[in-house]
Amino acid sequence: MMTHRILILGGTTEARQLARKLAARTDVSLTLSLAGRTENPVAQGVPTRVGGFGGADGLAAYLRETDVGLLIDATHPYAAKISANAAEAAGNTGVPLVALRRPGWEPAEGGRWTLVDSVSSAVTALGAVSRRALLALGRQEVAAFEAAPQHHYLIRSVDPVEPRLAVPDATYLLARGPFREADERALLLEHCIDVVVSKNSGGEATYGKIAAARALGIEVVMIRRPALPDVPSAETVEALAAMVDHFLVSHFLAPAAERGV
Repeated sequence: MMTHRILILGGTTEARQLARKLAARTDVSLTLSLAGRTENPVAQGVPTRVGGFGGADGLAAYLRETDVGLLIDATHPYAAKISANAAEAAGNTGVPLVALRRPGWEPAEGGRWTLVDSVSSAVTALGAVSRRALLALGRQEVAAFEAAPQHHYLIRSVDPVEPRLAVPDATYLLARGPFREADERALLLEHCIDVVVSKNSGGEATYGKIAAARALGIEVVMIRRPALPDVPSAETVEALAAMVDHFLVSHFLAPAAERGV
C-alpha cells in the first residue's frame, strides 16, 4: 500500500483533532508542525516537529526533502505570515494545499463591540481615561499596551509574559483554555474589568469571555482578522477530513501521468 506524506501546520485545537483523525489511516504518514511559541504545548498524540522552517523558501525545501504530498494549513486565524508562507511554498513546489478556516465570531444582540484593525488600534481604542482591561491576546501582542500606561491590565496568557510590561498597574494570569462563560463572568467581576481586548479567534474554547462581557454589558475591543490566502478550505475538522479523503482518492489513485509524475 502506498503511504502518502501529509504535513499539517498546526497550533490549534482543530489541527490536533485533524491530526488524530488522519493518523488512524494506514495509508498516511503524518507530521504535525508547531511554531514553538508555546513553551509547553498540549500533547499532540502524533509525530510532531517544533520550530519554524525559515520562511516560504525553507518550507518549500522541507516539502521537497521529505516528499510531502499534501500540505494542510490549520494554523491560528491570526497566523497570517505562516499562511502566506504556506501558500507561497505550495505554489513554488506544486504541493497541493488545503486550509482549515475556523469561522469568526459575530456580534450578538446586547453585545458592545468596538472593531479595530490592529493591536495598535486597540490600544488607541481604550481611550485616554483610565480603564480596567482584560488583555486576552497572547503574550506576543501585549507589549504594545505600554503606550497606554494609564490603564490597569489583567493579562492572561498560556506562558509568562517576559519581560513584563513597563506599566505601573498590571496583573498576570497564567491559564490555558477552554474557558467556561460562568468562570469568565466571575473573573471579570473579581477584577472589575470594564473592557475586554480580544482577537476574533472563533470557536467555542475561548468564546466564554465574549459571552460573559455581553451578559455584563462590558465593551469588547475586537481586533479584526487579517487577510489570508485564497486557497481551498473548510470550516470544520470533519469537512476538511472529507476534503483530504477526496484528495487522496482523486490525486494519489490517479494515473501517474495525470499527476505530472
